[in-house]
Amino acid sequence: MERILVVEDDLMLSTGLCFELDSAGYATQAAYNCKKAEYLLEQEKFSLVILDINLPDGNGLELCKRIKGKNTDIPVIFLTAKDLEEDVLSGYDVGAEDYITKPFRMPILLRRVEVALRRGSATAEKQVNADCYQDDFLQIDFRAFSAFCAGEKLSVTPNEYKLLRVLTANAGNVVTRKILLEKLWDCDGNFIDDHTLTVTMNRLRAKIEDESHIYIKTVRGLGYIWENGK
Repeated sequence: MERILVVEDDLMLSTGLCFELDSAGYATQAAYNCKKAEYLLEQEKFSLVILDINLPDGNGLELCKRIKGKNTDIPVIFLTAKDLEEDVLSGYDVGAEDYITKPFRMPILLRRVEVALRRGSATAEKQVNADCYQDDFLQIDFRAFSAFCAGEKLSVTPNEYKLLRVLTANAGNVVTRKILLEKLWDCDGNFIDDHTLTVTMNRLRAKIEDESHIYIKTVRGLGYIWENGK
């Protein structure tokens, strides 16, 4: 049974959410602030977190960053009244899989919970083979730092390998530019800037893609999705 942590300080809403999720076959645990949420996450295993942004003892965006910092595989869905475009983008920037604004319809929430859990399970399965990626056109061995495209060996830089590893490990999900920038360092230990990320991504695409094999899709204003050569 999938276990869901509901982090919501509105007692009536929290109770209703837990009731509906339990009725749908999930097992829920409620937390009303950041402190309890982090304690529960340290003590127990959850398949998904539903998270408000405005909490009594902190900000849900910061809490999401801490959650993802410890366990990148656990899906997070924001459920919040903050509905400005910049709020939604901030939610995705800190690694959330989905962002739902209040008021909301419970059937829609349940469906999006189902989708997030399915993606989370797929990501977990992929982590077993996270040291390599392979299809009929492209083969990458991250342990050996080798890559072949259409049978020909590719010259791939360390930062391009980093990009490939993050993207392939999160296939089907948006990986924000902010997350990619945090993963990339140059050989002297300096942060890569936004322009350099764009240049590196374009060079990588030129190496691994052709008209029949498109792996990296740009999501304007957010980041990139690995699409397995579709």
